[in-house]
Amino acid sequence: MTSQDRTTPPQQQYAERSYRSPAALVGGALLLLLGLWLGGDALLRGVVQTKLTALFALLLGVPLVIAYTLRPLVRAGEDRLTVRNPFRTVTLPWGAVEDLRAGFSAEVFTSGGKYQLWAIPVSLRQRKKVSRQSARGSAPRPRFGLNADSGPVPRAMADQALDELREIKERATHRESAQGEPVVRWSYEVLAPMVVGAVGLAVMVAL
Repeated sequence: MTSQDRTTPPQQQYAERSYRSPAALVGGALLLLLGLWLGGDALLRGVVQTKLTALFALLLGVPLVIAYTLRPLVRAGEDRLTVRNPFRTVTLPWGAVEDLRAGFSAEVFTSGGKYQLWAIPVSLRQRKKVSRQSARGSAPRPRFGLNADSGPVPRAMADQALDELREIKERATHRESAQGEPVVRWSYEVLAPMVVGAVGLAVMVAL
């Protein structure tokens, strides 16, 4: 064997995983369409005061809807977990993650506190449904997951998602590139127009 043949196999790579709430995406899109339709009509046909009120209402309402419906995202990479909530983006190296739990809401815990995972909603109704199906021996196959082909697993979707995140965390916890401190960034691109809209509406009401 030549020196060229003695190569070190590349480190196994894992595909990045993203989690979002389909119901929130659909609801947010419908609310935006409704708001833009009503606001656009007021901007086109209203008097000056009506136009200004509609403009400030859109500046407040559109970012607010986006923040709570379209924006939330959880992205799991090899070395870090990125949590995009309505008004903050939290980047957590896997080494800083101590636990992931789903009680009434999905949460990630670090030594400095906890962060809610808005993009992974917990449905108590779905949990009860899965429990009933499991008791009858007819649990559905998971629709996603690292073990999606291994047979039926009686788990609600939020619990399945957290199981996946725990597996990724276990693989990465001791990796040097997965160490570090949490980084929190405020979403000023969402907050700034909301503040302008709220102040503008307050002024219009006062007038």
